[in-house]
Amino acid sequence: MKIAMLARNPNLYSHKRLVAAAEERGHVCDILNTTRCTVNIASHRPTVMYKGETLEKYDAVIPRIGASITNYGLAVLRQFEMGGVWPLNESVAIGRSRDKLRSTQIMAKHGLGLPLTAYANDPKQAEQIIKAVNGPPVVIKLLEGTQGIGVVLAETLKGGVSIIEAFRGANVNIMVQEFIKEAGGADIRCLVVGGKVVAAMKRQGAEGEFRSNLHRGGSAQLIKITPEERSTAVRAAKVMGLNVCGVDLLRANHGPVIMEVNSSPGLEGIENATGKDVAGQIIEFIEGHAAKGNAKTKGNG
Repeated sequence: MKIAMLARNPNLYSHKRLVAAAEERGHVCDILNTTRCTVNIASHRPTVMYKGETLEKYDAVIPRIGASITNYGLAVLRQFEMGGVWPLNESVAIGRSRDKLRSTQIMAKHGLGLPLTAYANDPKQAEQIIKAVNGPPVVIKLLEGTQGIGVVLAETLKGGVSIIEAFRGANVNIMVQEFIKEAGGADIRCLVVGGKVVAAMKRQGAEGEFRSNLHRGGSAQLIKITPEERSTAVRAAKVMGLNVCGVDLLRANHGPVIMEVNSSPGLEGIENATGKDVAGQIIEFIEGHAAKGNAKTKGNG
């Protein structure tokens, strides 16, 4: 097979592992800098140009689109989809996952466990939405932040109101969630591939840090998840429409709650913590599904 990967940094661990896993199985995997792709829109002839040349036909595309270029990256991915190239994750599903509020609403509709969440546009309602999620303390999140960026813990009512007013004063969209104290600054990352949890790790935040992201100094270790946690992760991937994703769970007193669903999960932390060949399993999934016409939306979403 000939596989395209939309990514800006070919030297990232995840990208190198996916290329190596593809090549080990006899495939070609080209990394295309997403920002250097040009969408050529013409009736009945959807094409993608790269560095001034029309790309040859690919069998599959792996989208590893950075959060800062989500809209442009999804436009490029849609063009691949309309040209009949099978996407590992479809543009519509990635778009859902990148909007924390939208993804939370979708998962709530399907009855998945979530922290209490509130959203309001008017900063005058800040005190009301903090109390609506049983706070303080509360977690305040930017709707499009990643890797723990734009996530703030407000430990007092006054502090929470001030943070919300500051964000809204800057015209930044946020949501407010209950703080799951019993999680103890730890979460569980479940890596889902093709409707199965293929690896899971526990991430523990650095001392004094409530965020467990490895990019922020957190540590990771292998963990055995419960059947309920496994089911929650698989259901989250399904309702979001993602073939591959990282589902982040918190262990609350009333059961697992979903913190986030990441459509471009990093592989370094979870492969090192678990010893699993996650990249290989992703390529195996592509081998079994990359047939023309298999995509649900075909760029129409």
